Amino acid sequence: MSQNPPPAQPAYVLHSRAYRETSALVDFLTPQGRLRAVLRSARGKAGTLARPFVALEVEFRGKGELKNVGRMESSGTSAWLNGEALFSGLYLNELLIRLLPAEDPHPAVFDHYAATLLALAEGRPLEPLLRSFEWRLLDDLGYGFSLNTDLHGDPIAPDGLYRLQVDAGLEQVHLLQPGLFNGTELLAMAEADWSAPGALSAAKRLMRQALAVHLGGRPLVSRELFRKP
Repeated sequence: MSQNPPPAQPAYVLHSRAYRETSALVDFLTPQGRLRAVLRSARGKAGTLARPFVALEVEFRGKGELKNVGRMESSGTSAWLNGEALFSGLYLNELLIRLLPAEDPHPAVFDHYAATLLALAEGRPLEPLLRSFEWRLLDDLGYGFSLNTDLHGDPIAPDGLYRLQVDAGLEQVHLLQPGLFNGTELLAMAEADWSAPGALSAAKRLMRQALAVHLGGRPLVSRELFRKP
């Protein structure tokens, strides 16, 4: 009896590079996690599909860490990104490659990624989308922390000053020092109230601090795209 081929699953290309003579080595995001697979004949029709932000249905073959791409076709609505929305999409892809363990299923991350791409393509404001994605990714990977209580479980005081202890949460401090957050900013973040003064810029600082330890001190290449010449 012939075995049925494995079912295709939704996927996006995170990164692709040339592999051997005509193939490509591709990192995919799927509901089953980040998968790496060899795409044969990557210079043909398949190669034109294997680019970031295209919604795909992909059939993966093989049991080892390095799969082979069987069938691959476009599926649903793909995001067309330009300018800073494109840079934002590349930033999301790099975050996922760096933080998401291989073959570790995170279907909620996949769904949030797909929704974020569509929101970027619609021209929605970038910063709230990026902060929301960073926060949800950290939380889904088990690195999240409370924004309305401190590491002792006490409510965040609007007039308090706090620092982030990455492995524990927010700690109230009583001496001014670099990198602190005030309580009103944190409470606005907890409600995703981006109209509150300073909330977005504070959220960017907080996410940078929270992500830095998990990125192992290596900078994200895609962040350089946002630097104005």
